Amino acid sequence: MKAILTLLLGLSVSTLIEANTEAADPVQISIGERLFLETRFAQAYYANPDKADPVMEKTITTRKPFSGTFAGKSMNCRACHMVDEFAEHDDGGMRSYADYARRSPIPDRKDNAFLTGRNSMSLVNISVPLKEGVLFHFDGEFNTMEDLVLATLTGRNYGWKPHEAQVAIKHIADIIRKDNGKGDLASEFGGSYNKVLTGSDKTIAKKFRLPTEFRVNVKKANDQQIVAAVVRLITAYVLDLNFARDAKGHYIGSPYDLFLKINKLPRKPAANETFEVYGQRLLNAVNKLKAPKFVGEKDGEFETHKQKFVFGKKELRGMKLFFTQGSENKTGGSCIRCHNAPHFSDYKFHNTGLTQHNYDKTHGAGAFSKLDIPGLHMRKLEHDAYLPATVAHPDASSRFRSAISKEKPGYVDLGMWNIYANPDMPAPQQKLHVMLCDQGASSGYEQCKTDSLLKLAIASFKTPVLRDLGHSAPYMHTGQFDDLSKAISFYIGSSGLGRSNKLRNGDKALAGIFIRPEHVEPLAAFIKSLNEDYD
Repeated sequence: MKAILTLLLGLSVSTLIEANTEAADPVQISIGERLFLETRFAQAYYANPDKADPVMEKTITTRKPFSGTFAGKSMNCRACHMVDEFAEHDDGGMRSYADYARRSPIPDRKDNAFLTGRNSMSLVNISVPLKEGVLFHFDGEFNTMEDLVLATLTGRNYGWKPHEAQVAIKHIADIIRKDNGKGDLASEFGGSYNKVLTGSDKTIAKKFRLPTEFRVNVKKANDQQIVAAVVRLITAYVLDLNFARDAKGHYIGSPYDLFLKINKLPRKPAANETFEVYGQRLLNAVNKLKAPKFVGEKDGEFETHKQKFVFGKKELRGMKLFFTQGSENKTGGSCIRCHNAPHFSDYKFHNTGLTQHNYDKTHGAGAFSKLDIPGLHMRKLEHDAYLPATVAHPDASSRFRSAISKEKPGYVDLGMWNIYANPDMPAPQQKLHVMLCDQGASSGYEQCKTDSLLKLAIASFKTPVLRDLGHSAPYMHTGQFDDLSKAISFYIGSSGLGRSNKLRNGDKALAGIFIRPEHVEPLAAFIKSLNEDYD
């Protein structure tokens, strides 16, 4: 499948990012949105096009399910990455391309899989280009957004089992070829897929005429070429999902951003400045403010958040705690070490101790430390017993990529451990190795040996973006915390275990976190000041 993308996609992630940044032609983004919303690509539609998928009848939340919007249809990307579908609902509100569930429901294929393994991560700002490169999903499985999109369209979230990937590709291509242009999406986005994706019909409205590099001759192209075009367009759409910035690249949407602006504080790293150095420079500048100008209600108001548009003394105190790294006097949240400003994520992977906390809570104190996790050699010998199911190993147990359950001791989600040095997933290996090698060097490892680095991957998950968290609750990759205060409070205990060396592969950054109960409220206030009216 990777070969299909490499040979047929034709455009790299960097090319797509550049195209979106320049906004030279937004048509590919509009058509990408149409494909993002398309409900006929799912296995349920393939199996029975005249019958709705039962999983879509209700939208699962942390409270009572919502009805409507997706009922009567099959799975699409938007079902797990919502925006305004339930904006007016009392328990709903806007979303920044996330859903309302702790773990998203997926189609029933009689394989005892009813939910995704993790919480639905917001798609906004996940594609910020970094010099080190970007990896996608909580465990770093996908080297590019194209890889992620293709795997989603042909994977279990859409109802397809691993051995059905080629069936899925043929089905998607058939939907594109046979679309008659009479559906709601066709009416809104320029007509049939044949007409719009081929792009040569002179009757196509200018706003739906794709640039040449995004077109595919639907009548002449094979299945793989058509699906590659679909992937390319959805990728263009997702890469365009970013928080508000001005022409100079400064974030402008939140009270925090306005606070920096009116106090003439540095709003992004200087050329060739690392995020770590920028964070320290910003903290120093904040500490030197003798009479800070605060953001009040007169400066603006939120339309989609139930909070005031303010950045006051409480938020400032929280900011200082957030940016201050633990020191000899045991003060500071050290949050900035992993949630680098201005994006508020380092886009890397860390073990916060959450997996151990949850496993021990379910199976007893000390259970995670005693759990038999195989080394590289044994994992290779018993691939199906430990690693996730793939096209090459459709019957693999996914034992260490599973939600924790009292009924299934030994089953747990080990995050990046499932991906690193996994021969079924070659694409992200170079980036993962570099990340782990850097981590190993700072942890006392003399050599970047794969078997040693595999241990550093245990229970490591990608750092989420903290901007606009008010539109993506519940929190953590498990979706177990309904509000920020609970998520922040978790680190009080986790950091203590880290300092006591009682966490299995706990991230070394935990030792520098010194959060006390009285810090939780100002830290939560600061993080809420990163909210914006994302649209």
